[in-house]
Amino acid sequence: MKKSFLILVLFFVSLVSLADEGMWMLNHIDKKTAQLMQQLGLEMPSSQLFNEHVPSLKDAIISFGGYCSGVVVSEDGLVFTNHHCGFDAIQNHSSVAHDYIKDGFVADKREDELPNPDLFVSFLIRQEDVTSRILKDIHPGMDETKRSYIVDSLSSVIENEVSEKDSLLRGVVSSYYGGNEFYLSVYKDYKDVRLVFAPPSSVGKFGGDTDNWVWPRHTGDFSVFRIYADNNNQPAFYSPQNKPFHPSYIAPISLKGYQNGTYCMTLGYPGSTDRYLSSFGIEEQMETQNQSMIDVRGIKQAIWKKAMESNDSIRIMYASKYAASSNYWKYSIGMNKAIEELNIIGKRKLLEDKITRFIEDKDEKKQLYGNLIDSLRISYESRKKLIHASSYFGECFGNASELLSLSTQAISTDFFSDSIAGRKIYESMVKEYSNISLSIDKEVLVAMLKEYREKVDTTFLPDTYKTIDEKYKGDCQAYADYIFSHSEMTTPRGLERIYSRDSTFNMFEDPILSLAVDVVTKFVDFYQIGADANNKISRDERFYSEIVRQMCEDKSFYPDANSTMRLSFGVVTPYSANSSSGIDYSTTTKGIFEKVERYKGDSDFWVQPALLNLLSKKDFGKYADKKGEMNVCFITNNDITGGNSGSAMFNGRGELIGLAFDGNWEGMSSNLEYESALQRCIGVDIRYVLFIIEKYGKAPHLIQELKLAQ
Repeated sequence: MKKSFLILVLFFVSLVSLADEGMWMLNHIDKKTAQLMQQLGLEMPSSQLFNEHVPSLKDAIISFGGYCSGVVVSEDGLVFTNHHCGFDAIQNHSSVAHDYIKDGFVADKREDELPNPDLFVSFLIRQEDVTSRILKDIHPGMDETKRSYIVDSLSSVIENEVSEKDSLLRGVVSSYYGGNEFYLSVYKDYKDVRLVFAPPSSVGKFGGDTDNWVWPRHTGDFSVFRIYADNNNQPAFYSPQNKPFHPSYIAPISLKGYQNGTYCMTLGYPGSTDRYLSSFGIEEQMETQNQSMIDVRGIKQAIWKKAMESNDSIRIMYASKYAASSNYWKYSIGMNKAIEELNIIGKRKLLEDKITRFIEDKDEKKQLYGNLIDSLRISYESRKKLIHASSYFGECFGNASELLSLSTQAISTDFFSDSIAGRKIYESMVKEYSNISLSIDKEVLVAMLKEYREKVDTTFLPDTYKTIDEKYKGDCQAYADYIFSHSEMTTPRGLERIYSRDSTFNMFEDPILSLAVDVVTKFVDFYQIGADANNKISRDERFYSEIVRQMCEDKSFYPDANSTMRLSFGVVTPYSANSSSGIDYSTTTKGIFEKVERYKGDSDFWVQPALLNLLSKKDFGKYADKKGEMNVCFITNNDITGGNSGSAMFNGRGELIGLAFDGNWEGMSSNLEYESALQRCIGVDIRYVLFIIEKYGKAPHLIQELKLAQ
């Protein structure tokens, strides 16, 4: 037993001692981790990284729209983030006449900067441990439903206290370590955010789906926005009278670049990881969530892409949706591949054998946790068919036909309890119609109806399929034809009749709304059928996370990512999926020309002749490296995940050297397990960003706003 425990200790020592692993809470970096950061090259004291009382580096970091990250780089509120993070805004302002996706956009003066009513950025003001408040009325053995109710209720109370004290602040209570700890994050949201600069897609999306998640990269994945505020520098909705926001801290920008071994830290808002998840949870995610995404989105995207390639108006309309869908489609393919090749499930099962022995060796643990691993296995097995069906259901009916999604939202939304909020939701839904092609959407719906029937057991089919079989003789096309020719929801008129409470409109007789009711009903069925297993799994996964920390309680552990601000650190380092190929730690514009030639005729690698001409002159000026070349991208071993897109990449002095925008194909299992030899972070070199802004975009006025560190 002692030998087994020693092996376990060694396992976790290796797990937590890697300097490049971990998404750390800035106010919870312990002494040992801080020393590792300094050994690698951090020159700033921790008080300059995170300080709630005086301006610090964290005050230059933003959550961009709640789904990406960004960094403030000027006294007048300029923000750098990724091109794909700003893609919705770029697409919304684009048209065939003004194709900002293809050609890029630059605001020559402040009056030309484009507002984005639905976009906001958030600054973290402070964080507070509220675990004791949340768990004070919770006791061991409590029913999981009751526990969740208490947690949710107390979280809401704590969050409301923040806005009641200061209406400009927003509180969010987040769960850490599987629900064993809770922290309050207090944010200030700025809702007037304007598009300032976007490179052409031949820069911002160079390589497209082909290069996505692949090193080496040559993608200038950046865009520029500006935050506006009222006359008191406080948050305000868009108004022509608003002024550029003046931040408390501005990220300085380095023109010195980096070399092999240069310290690098990312600051941003990573979305979610599951590194304390059981093998059963990993297997379920692989076979259900990931596989349904692979199967269903592949079909949907093929329909979209065919239409996009034949019509510029459709290309602009669907560009952002296609990019968002395909990104996680390819990610799921890579994750499943990595899980198998790296034997992630097998490794986790070995850990679970040790957990079982750890519990059995201690009477108090056995009494508290019982047969934890067996309990997890039984619960996951009991919901296997249900989760398989619900995963395909979500992709086919919740994330495919846009008209169906709008209809589902319409019958599920209370427009009237809060008239202001209801009006805002209604207006937002009306706008969606401008981005829907009914002919494409009908083709998608037909494909989804067929795919869902093919992939799931008949017991999980909604009642709609009886209608299709009995009334339309099983012909999904005929059913869809009827829906799109008879529904009021094909135009905003149907939505307006719901919103205005038109008594002459029986919305449940409308065919698309009838389908939406069926979808919502089946979704509720899924939830109710799986409630017992879901509660047991939630409880046992929380125990699982707790035990992992108990077994090595003297070690430093970081919590899973949960969309709160995190720091990761590492170094610039060469990487190659094939060690014999000799790939370096950075790429140059030479690679752009090579790929343009290699993929001639492929739209993913088309570049404007004017840009190629500019790059061929090699007049890179102060943005060139020591060899006179222009670096485009670089790669580090920083620990990142989705949501880190747009994260600032700093050197040891806290100077901006790049923007994180991607991981690597071989490290796609990183949400589940960090592999130090494989996982990498790809960033766009900040010097390439500035070169494109100044020389290609002809916007030196933006460069003049920046704080450049020579």
